[in-house]
Amino acid sequence: MEQRPFGSTRVSVPVLGQGTWQMEEDDRAGAIRALRAGLDLGMTHVDTAELYGHGKVEASIVSEAIAGRRGDVFLVSKVMPSNASYAGTLAACERSLKRLRTDHLDCYLLHWPGSHPLEETVRAFEKLVADGKIRAWGVSNFGVEDLEEALALAGPGRIACNQVLYHLEERAIEHAVLPWCEAHGVAVVGYSPFGNGRFPRPDSRGGKVLGAIARAHGVTPYQVALRFLVRGPSLFAIPKASREAHARDNAAAASLTLTADELAHLDAAFPLGHEPASLPVI
Repeated sequence: MEQRPFGSTRVSVPVLGQGTWQMEEDDRAGAIRALRAGLDLGMTHVDTAELYGHGKVEASIVSEAIAGRRGDVFLVSKVMPSNASYAGTLAACERSLKRLRTDHLDCYLLHWPGSHPLEETVRAFEKLVADGKIRAWGVSNFGVEDLEEALALAGPGRIACNQVLYHLEERAIEHAVLPWCEAHGVAVVGYSPFGNGRFPRPDSRGGKVLGAIARAHGVTPYQVALRFLVRGPSLFAIPKASREAHARDNAAAASLTLTADELAHLDAAFPLGHEPASLPVI
C-alpha cells in the first residue's frame, strides 16, 4: 500500500484508509471482517467519530476490529461541534478512548465548525497532545476562512489535516481549500469518495470515460475513481467497506497507475464548475 507523509505530522500514512460512517447500519460481524481485511491489505488509517451511531461504531465495531493490532493502526476520531468547548472536548476524547479501548488517538478532529469558540477547541486539542491522549489534531469540513482562523490560533504546523467531502461529482475543494492546505502543509482527507449514492452512471459522459479507463487497466470504475482522488501528494481517501470483497477492491486501487492522458480525460469529464459560496457537507 502506497504511503505518504500525513501533513505536518510527517507520519507515513496509507493513501487509502477506511471510513466507518453509517457502519452501525451494517451487519456488525461483516463490518468487522471488512475492517480487518482492510488492515491486512495495508489500509491502516481507520477513521471514526463519536457521532457515528452515537458512539456505537467506536465501541462495538472499530474497537473490535483493531483489537490486538492497535500499534499497526493510524486511528482517527472526531468531536462533535456541540461538545467542542474546552472541557467538552477533553471529556469527549476520554469517552472515545474508552469506547475504542485505547490510550491515545493518532489524530483527533473537530467534525465541523460549530458555535463554541474555536480557540477553546484548539486549546483543548493542545492539552490532549501534551497529555499524550492524542498525537495530532485536525479539522473537518473547514473552508478557507475557518482554516485561516485555526491557523491564526494554533500557528504553523499544528493543523494535521482537513477532512472534506471529495468525489468525482464534487470537486469544490479544488478551487481554494486544496490549494490552501497544500500551501500550509495540511493533509486533505476525502470522505465519501464514491459520492454516497452519486457515483457516475455508466451511460453518463463521465461514466463512459471511467469505464474506458477501467477496461484498459482491467479494473473497476470505482478503483479508477479512487486512484484519481489521491493523485496529489497531499491527498488521502477513506472509502467505507462493510464487506471483505469491497475492502479488497478498494485496496487494489492503490496499485493502479493512471497516465497523464487518463488523468486529463478524467479531469475534463468531471469539471470543477463554479466555486461555491460554502464548502459542501454531507
